[in-house]
Amino acid sequence: MRAVHLLRGITVELDRLGGRFAVENGLHPTDLRALIALLDVARAGVPATPGRLGAELGLNSAGTTALVDRLERAGHVRRVRDAADRRRVLLEVDDRAVALGQGFFGPLIDEVVSVVDQFDDAGRDAVERFLTGVRDAVAARGADSSR
Repeated sequence: MRAVHLLRGITVELDRLGGRFAVENGLHPTDLRALIALLDVARAGVPATPGRLGAELGLNSAGTTALVDRLERAGHVRRVRDAADRRRVLLEVDDRAVALGQGFFGPLIDEVVSVVDQFDDAGRDAVERFLTGVRDAVAARGADSSR
């Protein structure tokens, strides 16, 4: 249970920090979640479509359009036509939004990397397996509305 309580504490602190970032930058908390989702998709090399973003955030089409419009107006996201299929719209996070996030979250990321670097390879593998398992359990619970 100590691990569960520590994870809960981390979740609360990350939520608090994300809320502060959102407020300081005129963002809705969903805007921040959207930017994170888009950055994760880009890092995975997967095309970011409005439909994928809406599904990731649990938004309907109208809500997704409003979200993307808001992020585009703020200069954080741009819509671009897919070069392979001009009918399809892709979403890209603007470099200025990336820099804004790096400026705010970069020091925390550096501190977390320093913590991880204190472990040997076996320890890092164990931590990664643990965190992956927790993330997958939480995601499965969120996806299964019957529980």
